[in-house]
Amino acid sequence: MTSIDSTTSIGSGLSEEKDREIERLRSELSAWKSRFDKTTKRDIAFTNSEKEVNPLYTSADTDGLSEADLGVPGSYPYTRGIHPTGYRGKLWTMRQFAGFGSASDTNERYKFLLAHGQTGLSVAFDFPTLMGYDSDHPRSEGEVGKCGVAISSLADMEVLFDGIPLDKVSTSMTINGPAVILYCFYLAAAEKQGVDLKQLRGTIQNDILKEYMAQHAWVYPIEPALRLIVDCFAWSAEHVPQWNTISISGYHIREAGATAAQELAFTLADGFTYVERGIARGLDVDSFAPRLSFFWDIHNDFFEEIAKLRAARRIWARHMRDRYGAKDPRSLVMRFHSQTAGVTLTAQQPMNNVVRVAYQAMAAVLGGTQSLHTNSMDETLALPTEESVQVALRTQQVLAYETGVPNVIDPLGGSYYVEALTSQMEEEAEGLFKQIEDVGGVVRGLETGWLQRKIAESAARQQWEIEQHRRVIVGVNEFVTDEPELTIPLLKIGNTDEEQRERLAKLRATRDSALVERRLNELREAARTNENMMPHILDAARAYCTLYEIRAAMEDVFGAYREPVFF
Repeated sequence: MTSIDSTTSIGSGLSEEKDREIERLRSELSAWKSRFDKTTKRDIAFTNSEKEVNPLYTSADTDGLSEADLGVPGSYPYTRGIHPTGYRGKLWTMRQFAGFGSASDTNERYKFLLAHGQTGLSVAFDFPTLMGYDSDHPRSEGEVGKCGVAISSLADMEVLFDGIPLDKVSTSMTINGPAVILYCFYLAAAEKQGVDLKQLRGTIQNDILKEYMAQHAWVYPIEPALRLIVDCFAWSAEHVPQWNTISISGYHIREAGATAAQELAFTLADGFTYVERGIARGLDVDSFAPRLSFFWDIHNDFFEEIAKLRAARRIWARHMRDRYGAKDPRSLVMRFHSQTAGVTLTAQQPMNNVVRVAYQAMAAVLGGTQSLHTNSMDETLALPTEESVQVALRTQQVLAYETGVPNVIDPLGGSYYVEALTSQMEEEAEGLFKQIEDVGGVVRGLETGWLQRKIAESAARQQWEIEQHRRVIVGVNEFVTDEPELTIPLLKIGNTDEEQRERLAKLRATRDSALVERRLNELREAARTNENMMPHILDAARAYCTLYEIRAAMEDVFGAYREPVFF
């Protein structure tokens, strides 16, 4: 039997031997680098986030990393994934983002996608809907159904999901400013189908902080907007327990020009803010945190994107446990959807986009995504055709069934480069958290424009790099041909303004006008109190109040957001 003293001695000896081995390795690497520097003519390499990349990575670059930092899949700190079985237990959800024209047009597209193997639906709304306007509002003219589907009431939502059993599919809805209103339209449509709300599965994006930061589709000022989100957390935890009440989105932050590290840090900081608001309301963190989800942009730098996703899981788990006192393991688990980066698609040589998307999709899967949308090659030119959508979906299916990638969980775990990059991303995020704290937190950072300026500075730098040919974009600033560009078929969206105006006129003529007025007045009165708004919004939806009518009723009390001038 080994004594404690002798065990300590053995351990100390092993540690000293490891230190000597690291020193020998560093000496060998130094000699190798001298030879490398003399023979190579290649410029210094950087990630997309402008971090220098070494030509070689070894255990010296991961010396401070322990097995505890990695763990095993399905266990804290979730670096290697949130499910013990990875994709062997269940593949990621193939959720293609779709919506255009009228509700009936998009309903046909959804049935097409489901028939071709898609396993979840994702709703793209048109710009008037995103801003909370009805299709017949003067500000909607010319935009109805152009960049997504037009939804102005429960009646439209019923048509959108006609013939699609809502207890059998998972639905994601990408909307933020008026998110709770569209969510209530969906809930009321499910009730019309006879579906128990407790059976519903899906996600509403509902992430207003990143709207003020990056995408700018807002309605109300920051504080009432945050109130509505926490109302949604509290009410849904009891009534729609399988629904993800928010998808905290880095996607739009990245598309606005943020680096991978900024996307990581700013998104997580938004998430922590929502957690803090829920706790301040008096909610037990474990009552709502398990239904928080995330949404990440998957850009071109293959390894950086994988490292970003691995670091995100580790940071979230640690902060939720140590900072916010979460005890339910589900509260520590970061579940997320990913989408390939729309901003990387090019109008020039559009067939190249198929290749970009395939590599980005593989990075998302190697990073452990739970759900994935692959962009279509023509999305930089127009909304995608059925043919290009099918290619995008087939990209995921080839990845899932032909490459062997899903067979091993976190197959790049232990890679010197990936582990070093994961730790580097984590360290940079923690540094940015400190800067956000120094400016007074996320809300204060938005009010002063600090966060917006950081993203704008990064976007300007990236554009300068492209213009100076320091960043190569194939087919745009390098490998350009003089041949005529390939012409590909584009989806043409008809004029749906008149159709929607007629539908709304019919709705207003046939609904119970007295009930509508009563529900809107009840909504205004509730907004003046601290009462949870969700039951009142849902009642208004059931009465066929329109999107803008509900928005305006709350706006009468909350006011509208006006962005300060920062630049």
